[in-house]
Amino acid sequence: MSELQFTLFDWSLILSYFGLLVYLTWQREWEETDEESFLLSGRKMSLAAFVATLVSTWYGGILGIGEFSYQNGISTWLILGFPFYVFSALFAWLLAGKIRMNKALSLPEAVGNFYGDTAGRFSAIPIFILVSPAPYILMLGLIFQYLTGGTGHFLWYASAVALFSVAYVIFGGFNAVVHTDMLQIALMFIGFIFLITFAGMEFGGLGELWETVPADFKNITGGESIQYILVWFFIALWTFVDPSFHQRAAAAKSPKTAKNGIFISILLWSAFDFLTVFSGMYGFAILGDTLAEPIMVYPYLANEILPIGLKGLFFVALLATIMSTLDSYLFLSGQTLGRDLLVKIFPNTNNNTLTRISTLAAALLGILLIIIFPSVIDLWYVIGSVMIPGLLIPVLGVYLRFFTLKKPWVLPTMVGSIGVSLAWLILGTITSDGTYNYTFWGIEPFYPGLTASIILWLLGRKDNGDLFEETDFAKDEIVGDPK
Repeated sequence: MSELQFTLFDWSLILSYFGLLVYLTWQREWEETDEESFLLSGRKMSLAAFVATLVSTWYGGILGIGEFSYQNGISTWLILGFPFYVFSALFAWLLAGKIRMNKALSLPEAVGNFYGDTAGRFSAIPIFILVSPAPYILMLGLIFQYLTGGTGHFLWYASAVALFSVAYVIFGGFNAVVHTDMLQIALMFIGFIFLITFAGMEFGGLGELWETVPADFKNITGGESIQYILVWFFIALWTFVDPSFHQRAAAAKSPKTAKNGIFISILLWSAFDFLTVFSGMYGFAILGDTLAEPIMVYPYLANEILPIGLKGLFFVALLATIMSTLDSYLFLSGQTLGRDLLVKIFPNTNNNTLTRISTLAAALLGILLIIIFPSVIDLWYVIGSVMIPGLLIPVLGVYLRFFTLKKPWVLPTMVGSIGVSLAWLILGTITSDGTYNYTFWGIEPFYPGLTASIILWLLGRKDNGDLFEETDFAKDEIVGDPK
């Protein structure tokens, strides 16, 4: 594997990219806006903008996909792709239109309006953790450390790019996120089309690649246990509680736009998964199986096979894929911490101001987290396993009567389920052999937490309604009031 060959022309493409982000953010004079405009673009987002921002935001963990596909091959699609298609489609069918009709401007607000202020405020805590920008700050730091030849600690680069994102997000609001995402979705597809094309020219077509990679790479399960595969399907329930999905559905110009936009997004995700999974497998075939940092397989492969200019363009594509998620999650983190939590402590402070301050705080916390826990895949796994069991049923209950809890049971369900998953995770960690192994008694932490959530739901659910029946809120387009 050769050393990085990066020219001034390649660097100029990266600098132009950052300059274009600034231009898109500041093309209109900044002025104070009302909350609905600042947080949801006035609920007027077109289908094209909806698809662009959802597709690019939901695919920020690109280096994690590269690492997994380099090590496991086609099973990446089954574990990290297909489950999210399924639950995204269910989200579109069951929830997207109802969320668009909800008057709430955020997911914690929707929970609070339906179940009470205490439940809403508490839900903001696990939601804030769900949208931590830490994994994306980590990936940006690694890329820039590589681009600069390994000089300097990656944290310096990560911090600089994170603070750059903070700057344009806090002034442009959700409009800035949408405008930049429309650029970034184009870049991410163009970059990976070039990478897989040149990989095929370098090594051979997909048929030759398929004959070359190990047998495990062609096994759809990758040799993983059924329990491990199923836990990733359960983690894909993340879709139902992810505030970026809720935010975009709420910002669409109509319920139909939200529904159709998600189905179109699934098609684009599947196409991008094809590009990324086979690019990772090409990385294994061309670079060999001894990479010290498998998470960097895409940058290494691009350096090996792409010519001047296209190499810079591909790194721009990598940055765009990650930053599209970073800016969205920074904004959501700031909104959740500031508007949905701190406003109760500082009631006389403007909500948009609290959101901006909290966005900076979220970036600083993300930098701290990657110092403590510098692993993208493990961050996804741990956060999803602990937080999703406590949020899933209460959030679904806002929109579907079948899952609606009585008010006194909402907080115990969230606290109890998250507590069980976290305790199981800790027990698995302290009893492991020193490696990242979170199972205790051979059981993944997601399952005990979800079991606790289901038990509490059975004890505290309302007695009427079937799976697809809407809550009073969804029927009447007003906030419900479960007794």
